[in-house]
Amino acid sequence: MFNNTIKELRIEKRLTLRDFCAAVGFDPSNWSKVERGINPPPGDIKILEKLAVFFGLEGAAKLSLIDEAALQRNEIPADIADNAVLQGALPAFFRAARGHELTREELEKLSEDIKRLHTPDSLIK
Repeated sequence: MFNNTIKELRIEKRLTLRDFCAAVGFDPSNWSKVERGINPPPGDIKILEKLAVFFGLEGAAKLSLIDEAALQRNEIPADIADNAVLQGALPAFFRAARGHELTREELEKLSEDIKRLHTPDSLIK
């Protein structure tokens, strides 16, 4: 989840919450609630991109952070929601998952298959 990822990134940089907030211009009290999962992640793409730059995230890592924020806000990432093919496929997928037409094992296999399709061979373990 976004809140755990962002907190881990901050800790990896050896920044206190207050130092981090001072560096990026956030209110420490509100940001603490984001990191604890009390408040939702930012929805503004400019803020998320600012965070990605601050933490040196590029490419897939940057998109992953943006996607985690959207998912924690219970949203579908905007670039996916605008995709015409997925607009038809996602509702069918959600109906199948909600109606338990897919077992947990089938959902996990689907997730792993999708990850494998979009992961460079060098990163597959």
